[in-house]
Amino acid sequence: MGGKETKNGGKYLYAVIPAAVDREFGNIGIDGESVYLITDNHVSAVVSNFSNGKIRPERRHIAAHQAVLKRLMEEETPLPITFGVIAAGIKEIKRILSLNRKSFAEQLCRVHGKVEMGLRVAWDVPNIFEYFVNTHAEIRVARDQLLGKSRVPSQEDKIEVGRLFDRVLKEDREEHTDRVYKILSPACSEIKRNVPRTERDIMNLACLVGREAVDKDFEAAIFEAARGFDNSFSFDFNGPWAPHNFVDAELRSS
Repeated sequence: MGGKETKNGGKYLYAVIPAAVDREFGNIGIDGESVYLITDNHVSAVVSNFSNGKIRPERRHIAAHQAVLKRLMEEETPLPITFGVIAAGIKEIKRILSLNRKSFAEQLCRVHGKVEMGLRVAWDVPNIFEYFVNTHAEIRVARDQLLGKSRVPSQEDKIEVGRLFDRVLKEDREEHTDRVYKILSPACSEIKRNVPRTERDIMNLACLVGREAVDKDFEAAIFEAARGFDNSFSFDFNGPWAPHNFVDAELRSS
């Protein structure tokens, strides 16, 4: 193990875990490099050797990064580090561990025994605008008055209907998200509301859940929440993942 640490060159950083002794995880790192620990006072950086300067966000590199996190998740919840962080060497890694020791310890305690689960809820309809026209009289009336066949709509008319649609869309998102949030909360330690990625997305929730609660309490809460919606909505949950949304990966190095 010592030979790994004394090798010259940069160290690619995957995560931080609670560990007091050095160990290796095999050749599962980027470019097939061995993944191992650099330890400082019961906190360890999970690294592999990397001497090529900057790293490109290629699919194979990202896949290797995620594979290491998945391997770590089998034993302990790590503090995942954002893709692409490279330290100059062992000395810099140990300085990072020392300067961030308090933050790392607090965050490791916070996520211990937990995993991140994702929930995406979306409108599963052929045409989102037509769906809102059919389910919201306010939009239907505006559409008929401003965009009806009896007159040629102006650009301002179109903008006005668009603004109304956006407002009602936002209101519905907030209402639906509040309903689901209330049902999921008892099964989660924390829930983070991420910005919907597409117009059809209603909510994109990151949930910090106890490992033992995923298959029982969390999934039961998902199905309970889904029962309150009709077939115009789709529920998609995924995980478990390393807790990316619940970790502050800003690293002090000076």
